[in-house]
Amino acid sequence: MSGPQLVIEPSFFVGAMAVLGLLIGSFLNVVIHRLPRMMEREWRHDCRELLELAQSPDEGPTETLVKPRSRCPACSKLIAWYDNIPVLSYLVLRGRCRNCGSRISARYPLIELVSGILAAACAWQFGVESDGVYLASAAAATAAAVLCWYLVALAMIDYDTTLLPDSMTMPLLWGGILLGNLGWFVPDLASAVYGAVFGYLALWSVYWLFKLITGKEGMGYGDFKLLAALGAWFGWQALPNLILLSAVVGAVIGLGLIATGIIKRSQPIPFGPYLALAGIVSLFWGDVTGMLLSSGSGL
Repeated sequence: MSGPQLVIEPSFFVGAMAVLGLLIGSFLNVVIHRLPRMMEREWRHDCRELLELAQSPDEGPTETLVKPRSRCPACSKLIAWYDNIPVLSYLVLRGRCRNCGSRISARYPLIELVSGILAAACAWQFGVESDGVYLASAAAATAAAVLCWYLVALAMIDYDTTLLPDSMTMPLLWGGILLGNLGWFVPDLASAVYGAVFGYLALWSVYWLFKLITGKEGMGYGDFKLLAALGAWFGWQALPNLILLSAVVGAVIGLGLIATGIIKRSQPIPFGPYLALAGIVSLFWGDVTGMLLSSGSGL
């Protein structure tokens, strides 16, 4: 990308993005944990209003993404700032609460680490050019990192709850269309718009076809919206690769989970994590993925 060059070293830019990714990863842990609970609370409130019932006094204080401060789920003690440093605090505390000694899930530092690595990779691939870092390329790298952070959060929320919140998928979709208007990641605005439309219709058609044949719902509407968002980011040309890659990965992992007895054959498996993984793979290796899938389908 052309434009004014930033007076910073490429290595500093990559490192700064990695640190920012670690911090965002810490916030993503809060989003993954609290957003579904906030949605459930709102649903209960709306249902009680619709049925003209008194609001339950047992729901406790209102929880948001920023309040209250993080607490240990075992002893309810507030977590000090120095115990909330991404990855580092987990290693220093050896994965246990400082107050009660309860074990902390390794998922928290893993999400922070993944978020940091993805941000650094976006900075390197999209932000660093042969002669330095330009303002436009740095902005593109930041946009790519935001996409990755969204996909990490959506994958984990869907894994935990089989939900893909509209409050996350819809801004992602509109953001992709906006960037398409700027010519980022897709050739033009038309590619982004058609990608969103055809992405939604592709899984919507599969959903209704499966329901007509089996009488069951094979996936949720959140999956349609997530693929529409990915279509807006990458264009309609990327949809075959996105669908095929997510389906192949989902089938392999699903069969593995069934074979090992981790899940039952009748148990629903969320599709969102596989779409998110396909989106991240396409972001970095879209051309390579397309060639591999095309060659594999020709065997």
